[in-house]
Amino acid sequence: MSTDAIVLLKEDHKRVRKLFKQFQAAGRNATAEKRRLVGQILEELTVHTYLENEVMYPEVRKLLPDLEEDVLESYEEHHVADLLCFELSTMSPDDERFEAKTMVLIESVTHHIEEEEQDWFPKVREGLGRKQLQELGARMAELREKAPRKPAQPGALKKAIDALTA
Repeated sequence: MSTDAIVLLKEDHKRVRKLFKQFQAAGRNATAEKRRLVGQILEELTVHTYLENEVMYPEVRKLLPDLEEDVLESYEEHHVADLLCFELSTMSPDDERFEAKTMVLIESVTHHIEEEEQDWFPKVREGLGRKQLQELGARMAELREKAPRKPAQPGALKKAIDALTA
C-alpha cells in the first residue's frame, strides 16, 4: 500500500463518495440504512479531516507558502463540514431536517473533494515531490489509528485552527 499522502487522501475520498451514493440511493423509508450510512460517513469524514488538519494542511502551509489561501479556505470548508457532522450526530433519521442536512453535507464535501483533487493536489504534488509526500503519508497512516471517530462539539476545530495560526 502506498504511503503517498495524496494517494491516501484520494482513497478516503473514494470511500466517502461511495457512502454518499449509497445514502442517495437508499429508499425514502430506509431509516435504519440511512442511520447506518450517516454513521459511517461521519466517522470517515471525522478521521479524514483530522488527518488533513493535523498533518497535511500545516505542512503544506509551512513548505508551500504560495498555497496559504488554499489552505485557509480548506480549513473553513472543514469547519462547515464539522458543524454539519456534529449536528447530524445528534439527530435521528426521523428528524424532518435529517435528510436535508445530510444532502447539504454531501454537496459541500463533494465540492471540497473536487477542488482538492482537480486544483490543490496537483499543486501540492508539484511543490513537494514524492519523498515528502511519502513522509507525510506515513505520518498520516500512523495518526489514523489515534484519530477521533466521532464529530467534535462545535468550536473545537476553530480552537485547533486558531492555535495553529497564532
